[in-house]
Amino acid sequence: MRFRLIPLLLAGVLLAGCEPNNPVEPEVTEPGVPQNVVLHGATDNSLTFQWSVVENASGYDWRLTSTGQEAREGSVAKRNVSIDKLTPGTTYLFSVRAVNSAGKSAYSSELEAKTTGTVPTPPGPGDETSAVCTDAPVVIKLDSAPVLGNSGLIRVLKADGTEVDRIDLADMATVDVLEDGTMIPKGANADAGKIAIGNDYVFNTFMDALHSNQYRAVHYTPLRIKGNTLEIKLHNEALAFGQSYTVKVDEAVLGRAVDDVMFTTKAKPSGSTVSVNADGSADFCTVQGALSFVSANVGKDDAATIEVAAGTYRELLFMRGKNNVTIKGASRTGTVVAYPNNESYETGSGGSLSSKPSVGKAIGKSGGRSLFLVETCDNLVLENLTLENTYSIPSHKGQAETIYFNCDGKRLTVENCSLISYQDTFLCKGSVWVHNSLIAGHCDFIWGYPTACLFENCEIRARAAGYIVQARVQSASSVGFVFLNCSLTSEDGVKAGSMYLARSAGQAECHDNVVFANCTMSSVIASAGWYTSPAPNPSAPTATAGWREFGSVDGAGKPVTGHNAYGKVLSADEAAPYLSREAVLGW
Repeated sequence: MRFRLIPLLLAGVLLAGCEPNNPVEPEVTEPGVPQNVVLHGATDNSLTFQWSVVENASGYDWRLTSTGQEAREGSVAKRNVSIDKLTPGTTYLFSVRAVNSAGKSAYSSELEAKTTGTVPTPPGPGDETSAVCTDAPVVIKLDSAPVLGNSGLIRVLKADGTEVDRIDLADMATVDVLEDGTMIPKGANADAGKIAIGNDYVFNTFMDALHSNQYRAVHYTPLRIKGNTLEIKLHNEALAFGQSYTVKVDEAVLGRAVDDVMFTTKAKPSGSTVSVNADGSADFCTVQGALSFVSANVGKDDAATIEVAAGTYRELLFMRGKNNVTIKGASRTGTVVAYPNNESYETGSGGSLSSKPSVGKAIGKSGGRSLFLVETCDNLVLENLTLENTYSIPSHKGQAETIYFNCDGKRLTVENCSLISYQDTFLCKGSVWVHNSLIAGHCDFIWGYPTACLFENCEIRARAAGYIVQARVQSASSVGFVFLNCSLTSEDGVKAGSMYLARSAGQAECHDNVVFANCTMSSVIASAGWYTSPAPNPSAPTATAGWREFGSVDGAGKPVTGHNAYGKVLSADEAAPYLSREAVLGW
């Protein structure tokens, strides 16, 4: 649109020295199309363009496009622009138009320009050196310690611009940050149960859905500051194998501009044995990454082995519906899976969901308070590692399992491991053999509903006053819990006589079937042995039911006598069904 202002005339002559009633202004017309557009400079990650000045232009709009890339657009006041955060070795198309108050010109013809360097490509066989694990953290290095904001997005895009994951800093309002940087549900310690993950809890980006045939909704730590770096843990299975990705961080996240992070992921592992190492040198960086993989890619009944290198893996775990899996660490003390979880974080012993929860929607079911939730898996073997639920420091006791083996009629083997928590450390169903291992806790720290659960040559360590076993055996004829050739010990500072062998749940439908055979009982064990309120079921033990012991000795090897009548001392013949793995478990 054009405008023309007509000055006041008198006899064809403009009256000099007088202000006209309507001021004289020049005609404003739409600007012309920018000419002589050239590439002025290129680096691996930027392109600089320049063009001739357009008369009457007040500024310029530019756009940059490329096949498989997100379109970039912007505006500048001058006749040049430098565009950064581009992909190396990539060809782009650039065009520009002039603008002013009267309108905008057409865009100039597209100019082809290419960044220097080599375009990242998905790795192939033998091309793994620069690729990362699909579960590797994204690490952003800064010149000073970052401070997290309370808004902004962290987005992960495929090469074609499709978003595959995001973390919304607004969701930080739902968490508290512990001294070590771990994020827990907000107010959980002070308001147990009211905000824990459960039926009325809304799923957000500071939570994860661990996938193994079904989904376990859990709290997790998506962002962790370490010195001058920000470590971003993406959601479980957000990335695919052999793909290129770009991570974009809004300025509001850290209060400063952050360059895009570009990377490619490793090719898909082959075979039924996969490796885990937090340093990125293995198939996976996390144990859960490996569990999700074997659940989806190894036949349900085919054997699979997960070899976990030495290191501490700070994560919660989930496996469902996959049989014959062995998780093997480098050593009991060297390979540690540790994370805080608790009844006040996620209510109940937990369960899984048939579909992945959506952000902004109620979860519907708690993922439970255990470190490791196992559902309907047969012949799971844990070997040479430690599982530690780190919530239960002495000042924060509470229900916090290291493992819940929720697998009726299935088998679990724990060989040369440490299972450490305070309350409810070990919860099981099915048929279980724990051998040459440490189980540590203070309150009902071995409990559950097993058909038969044998602890053989184990250390059972008290961390505070309490009770070792709470049996809720479902059938009177089931073996229940058996402790064979075990040492009952305590941590330094635990008061002598403050730990009981067992206490009952007081439920008529449950049976208190527990046997201690040839066990060494330190001075931490109460002189009464068994806790009497409520009374066990049966209250009068027999050779095959209730609370029983055989061959108990103290730390000096002397026979233990004087435990109360709620427990029965077995004869050698009566004890015979509990003196070997084959006799107890049948395998």
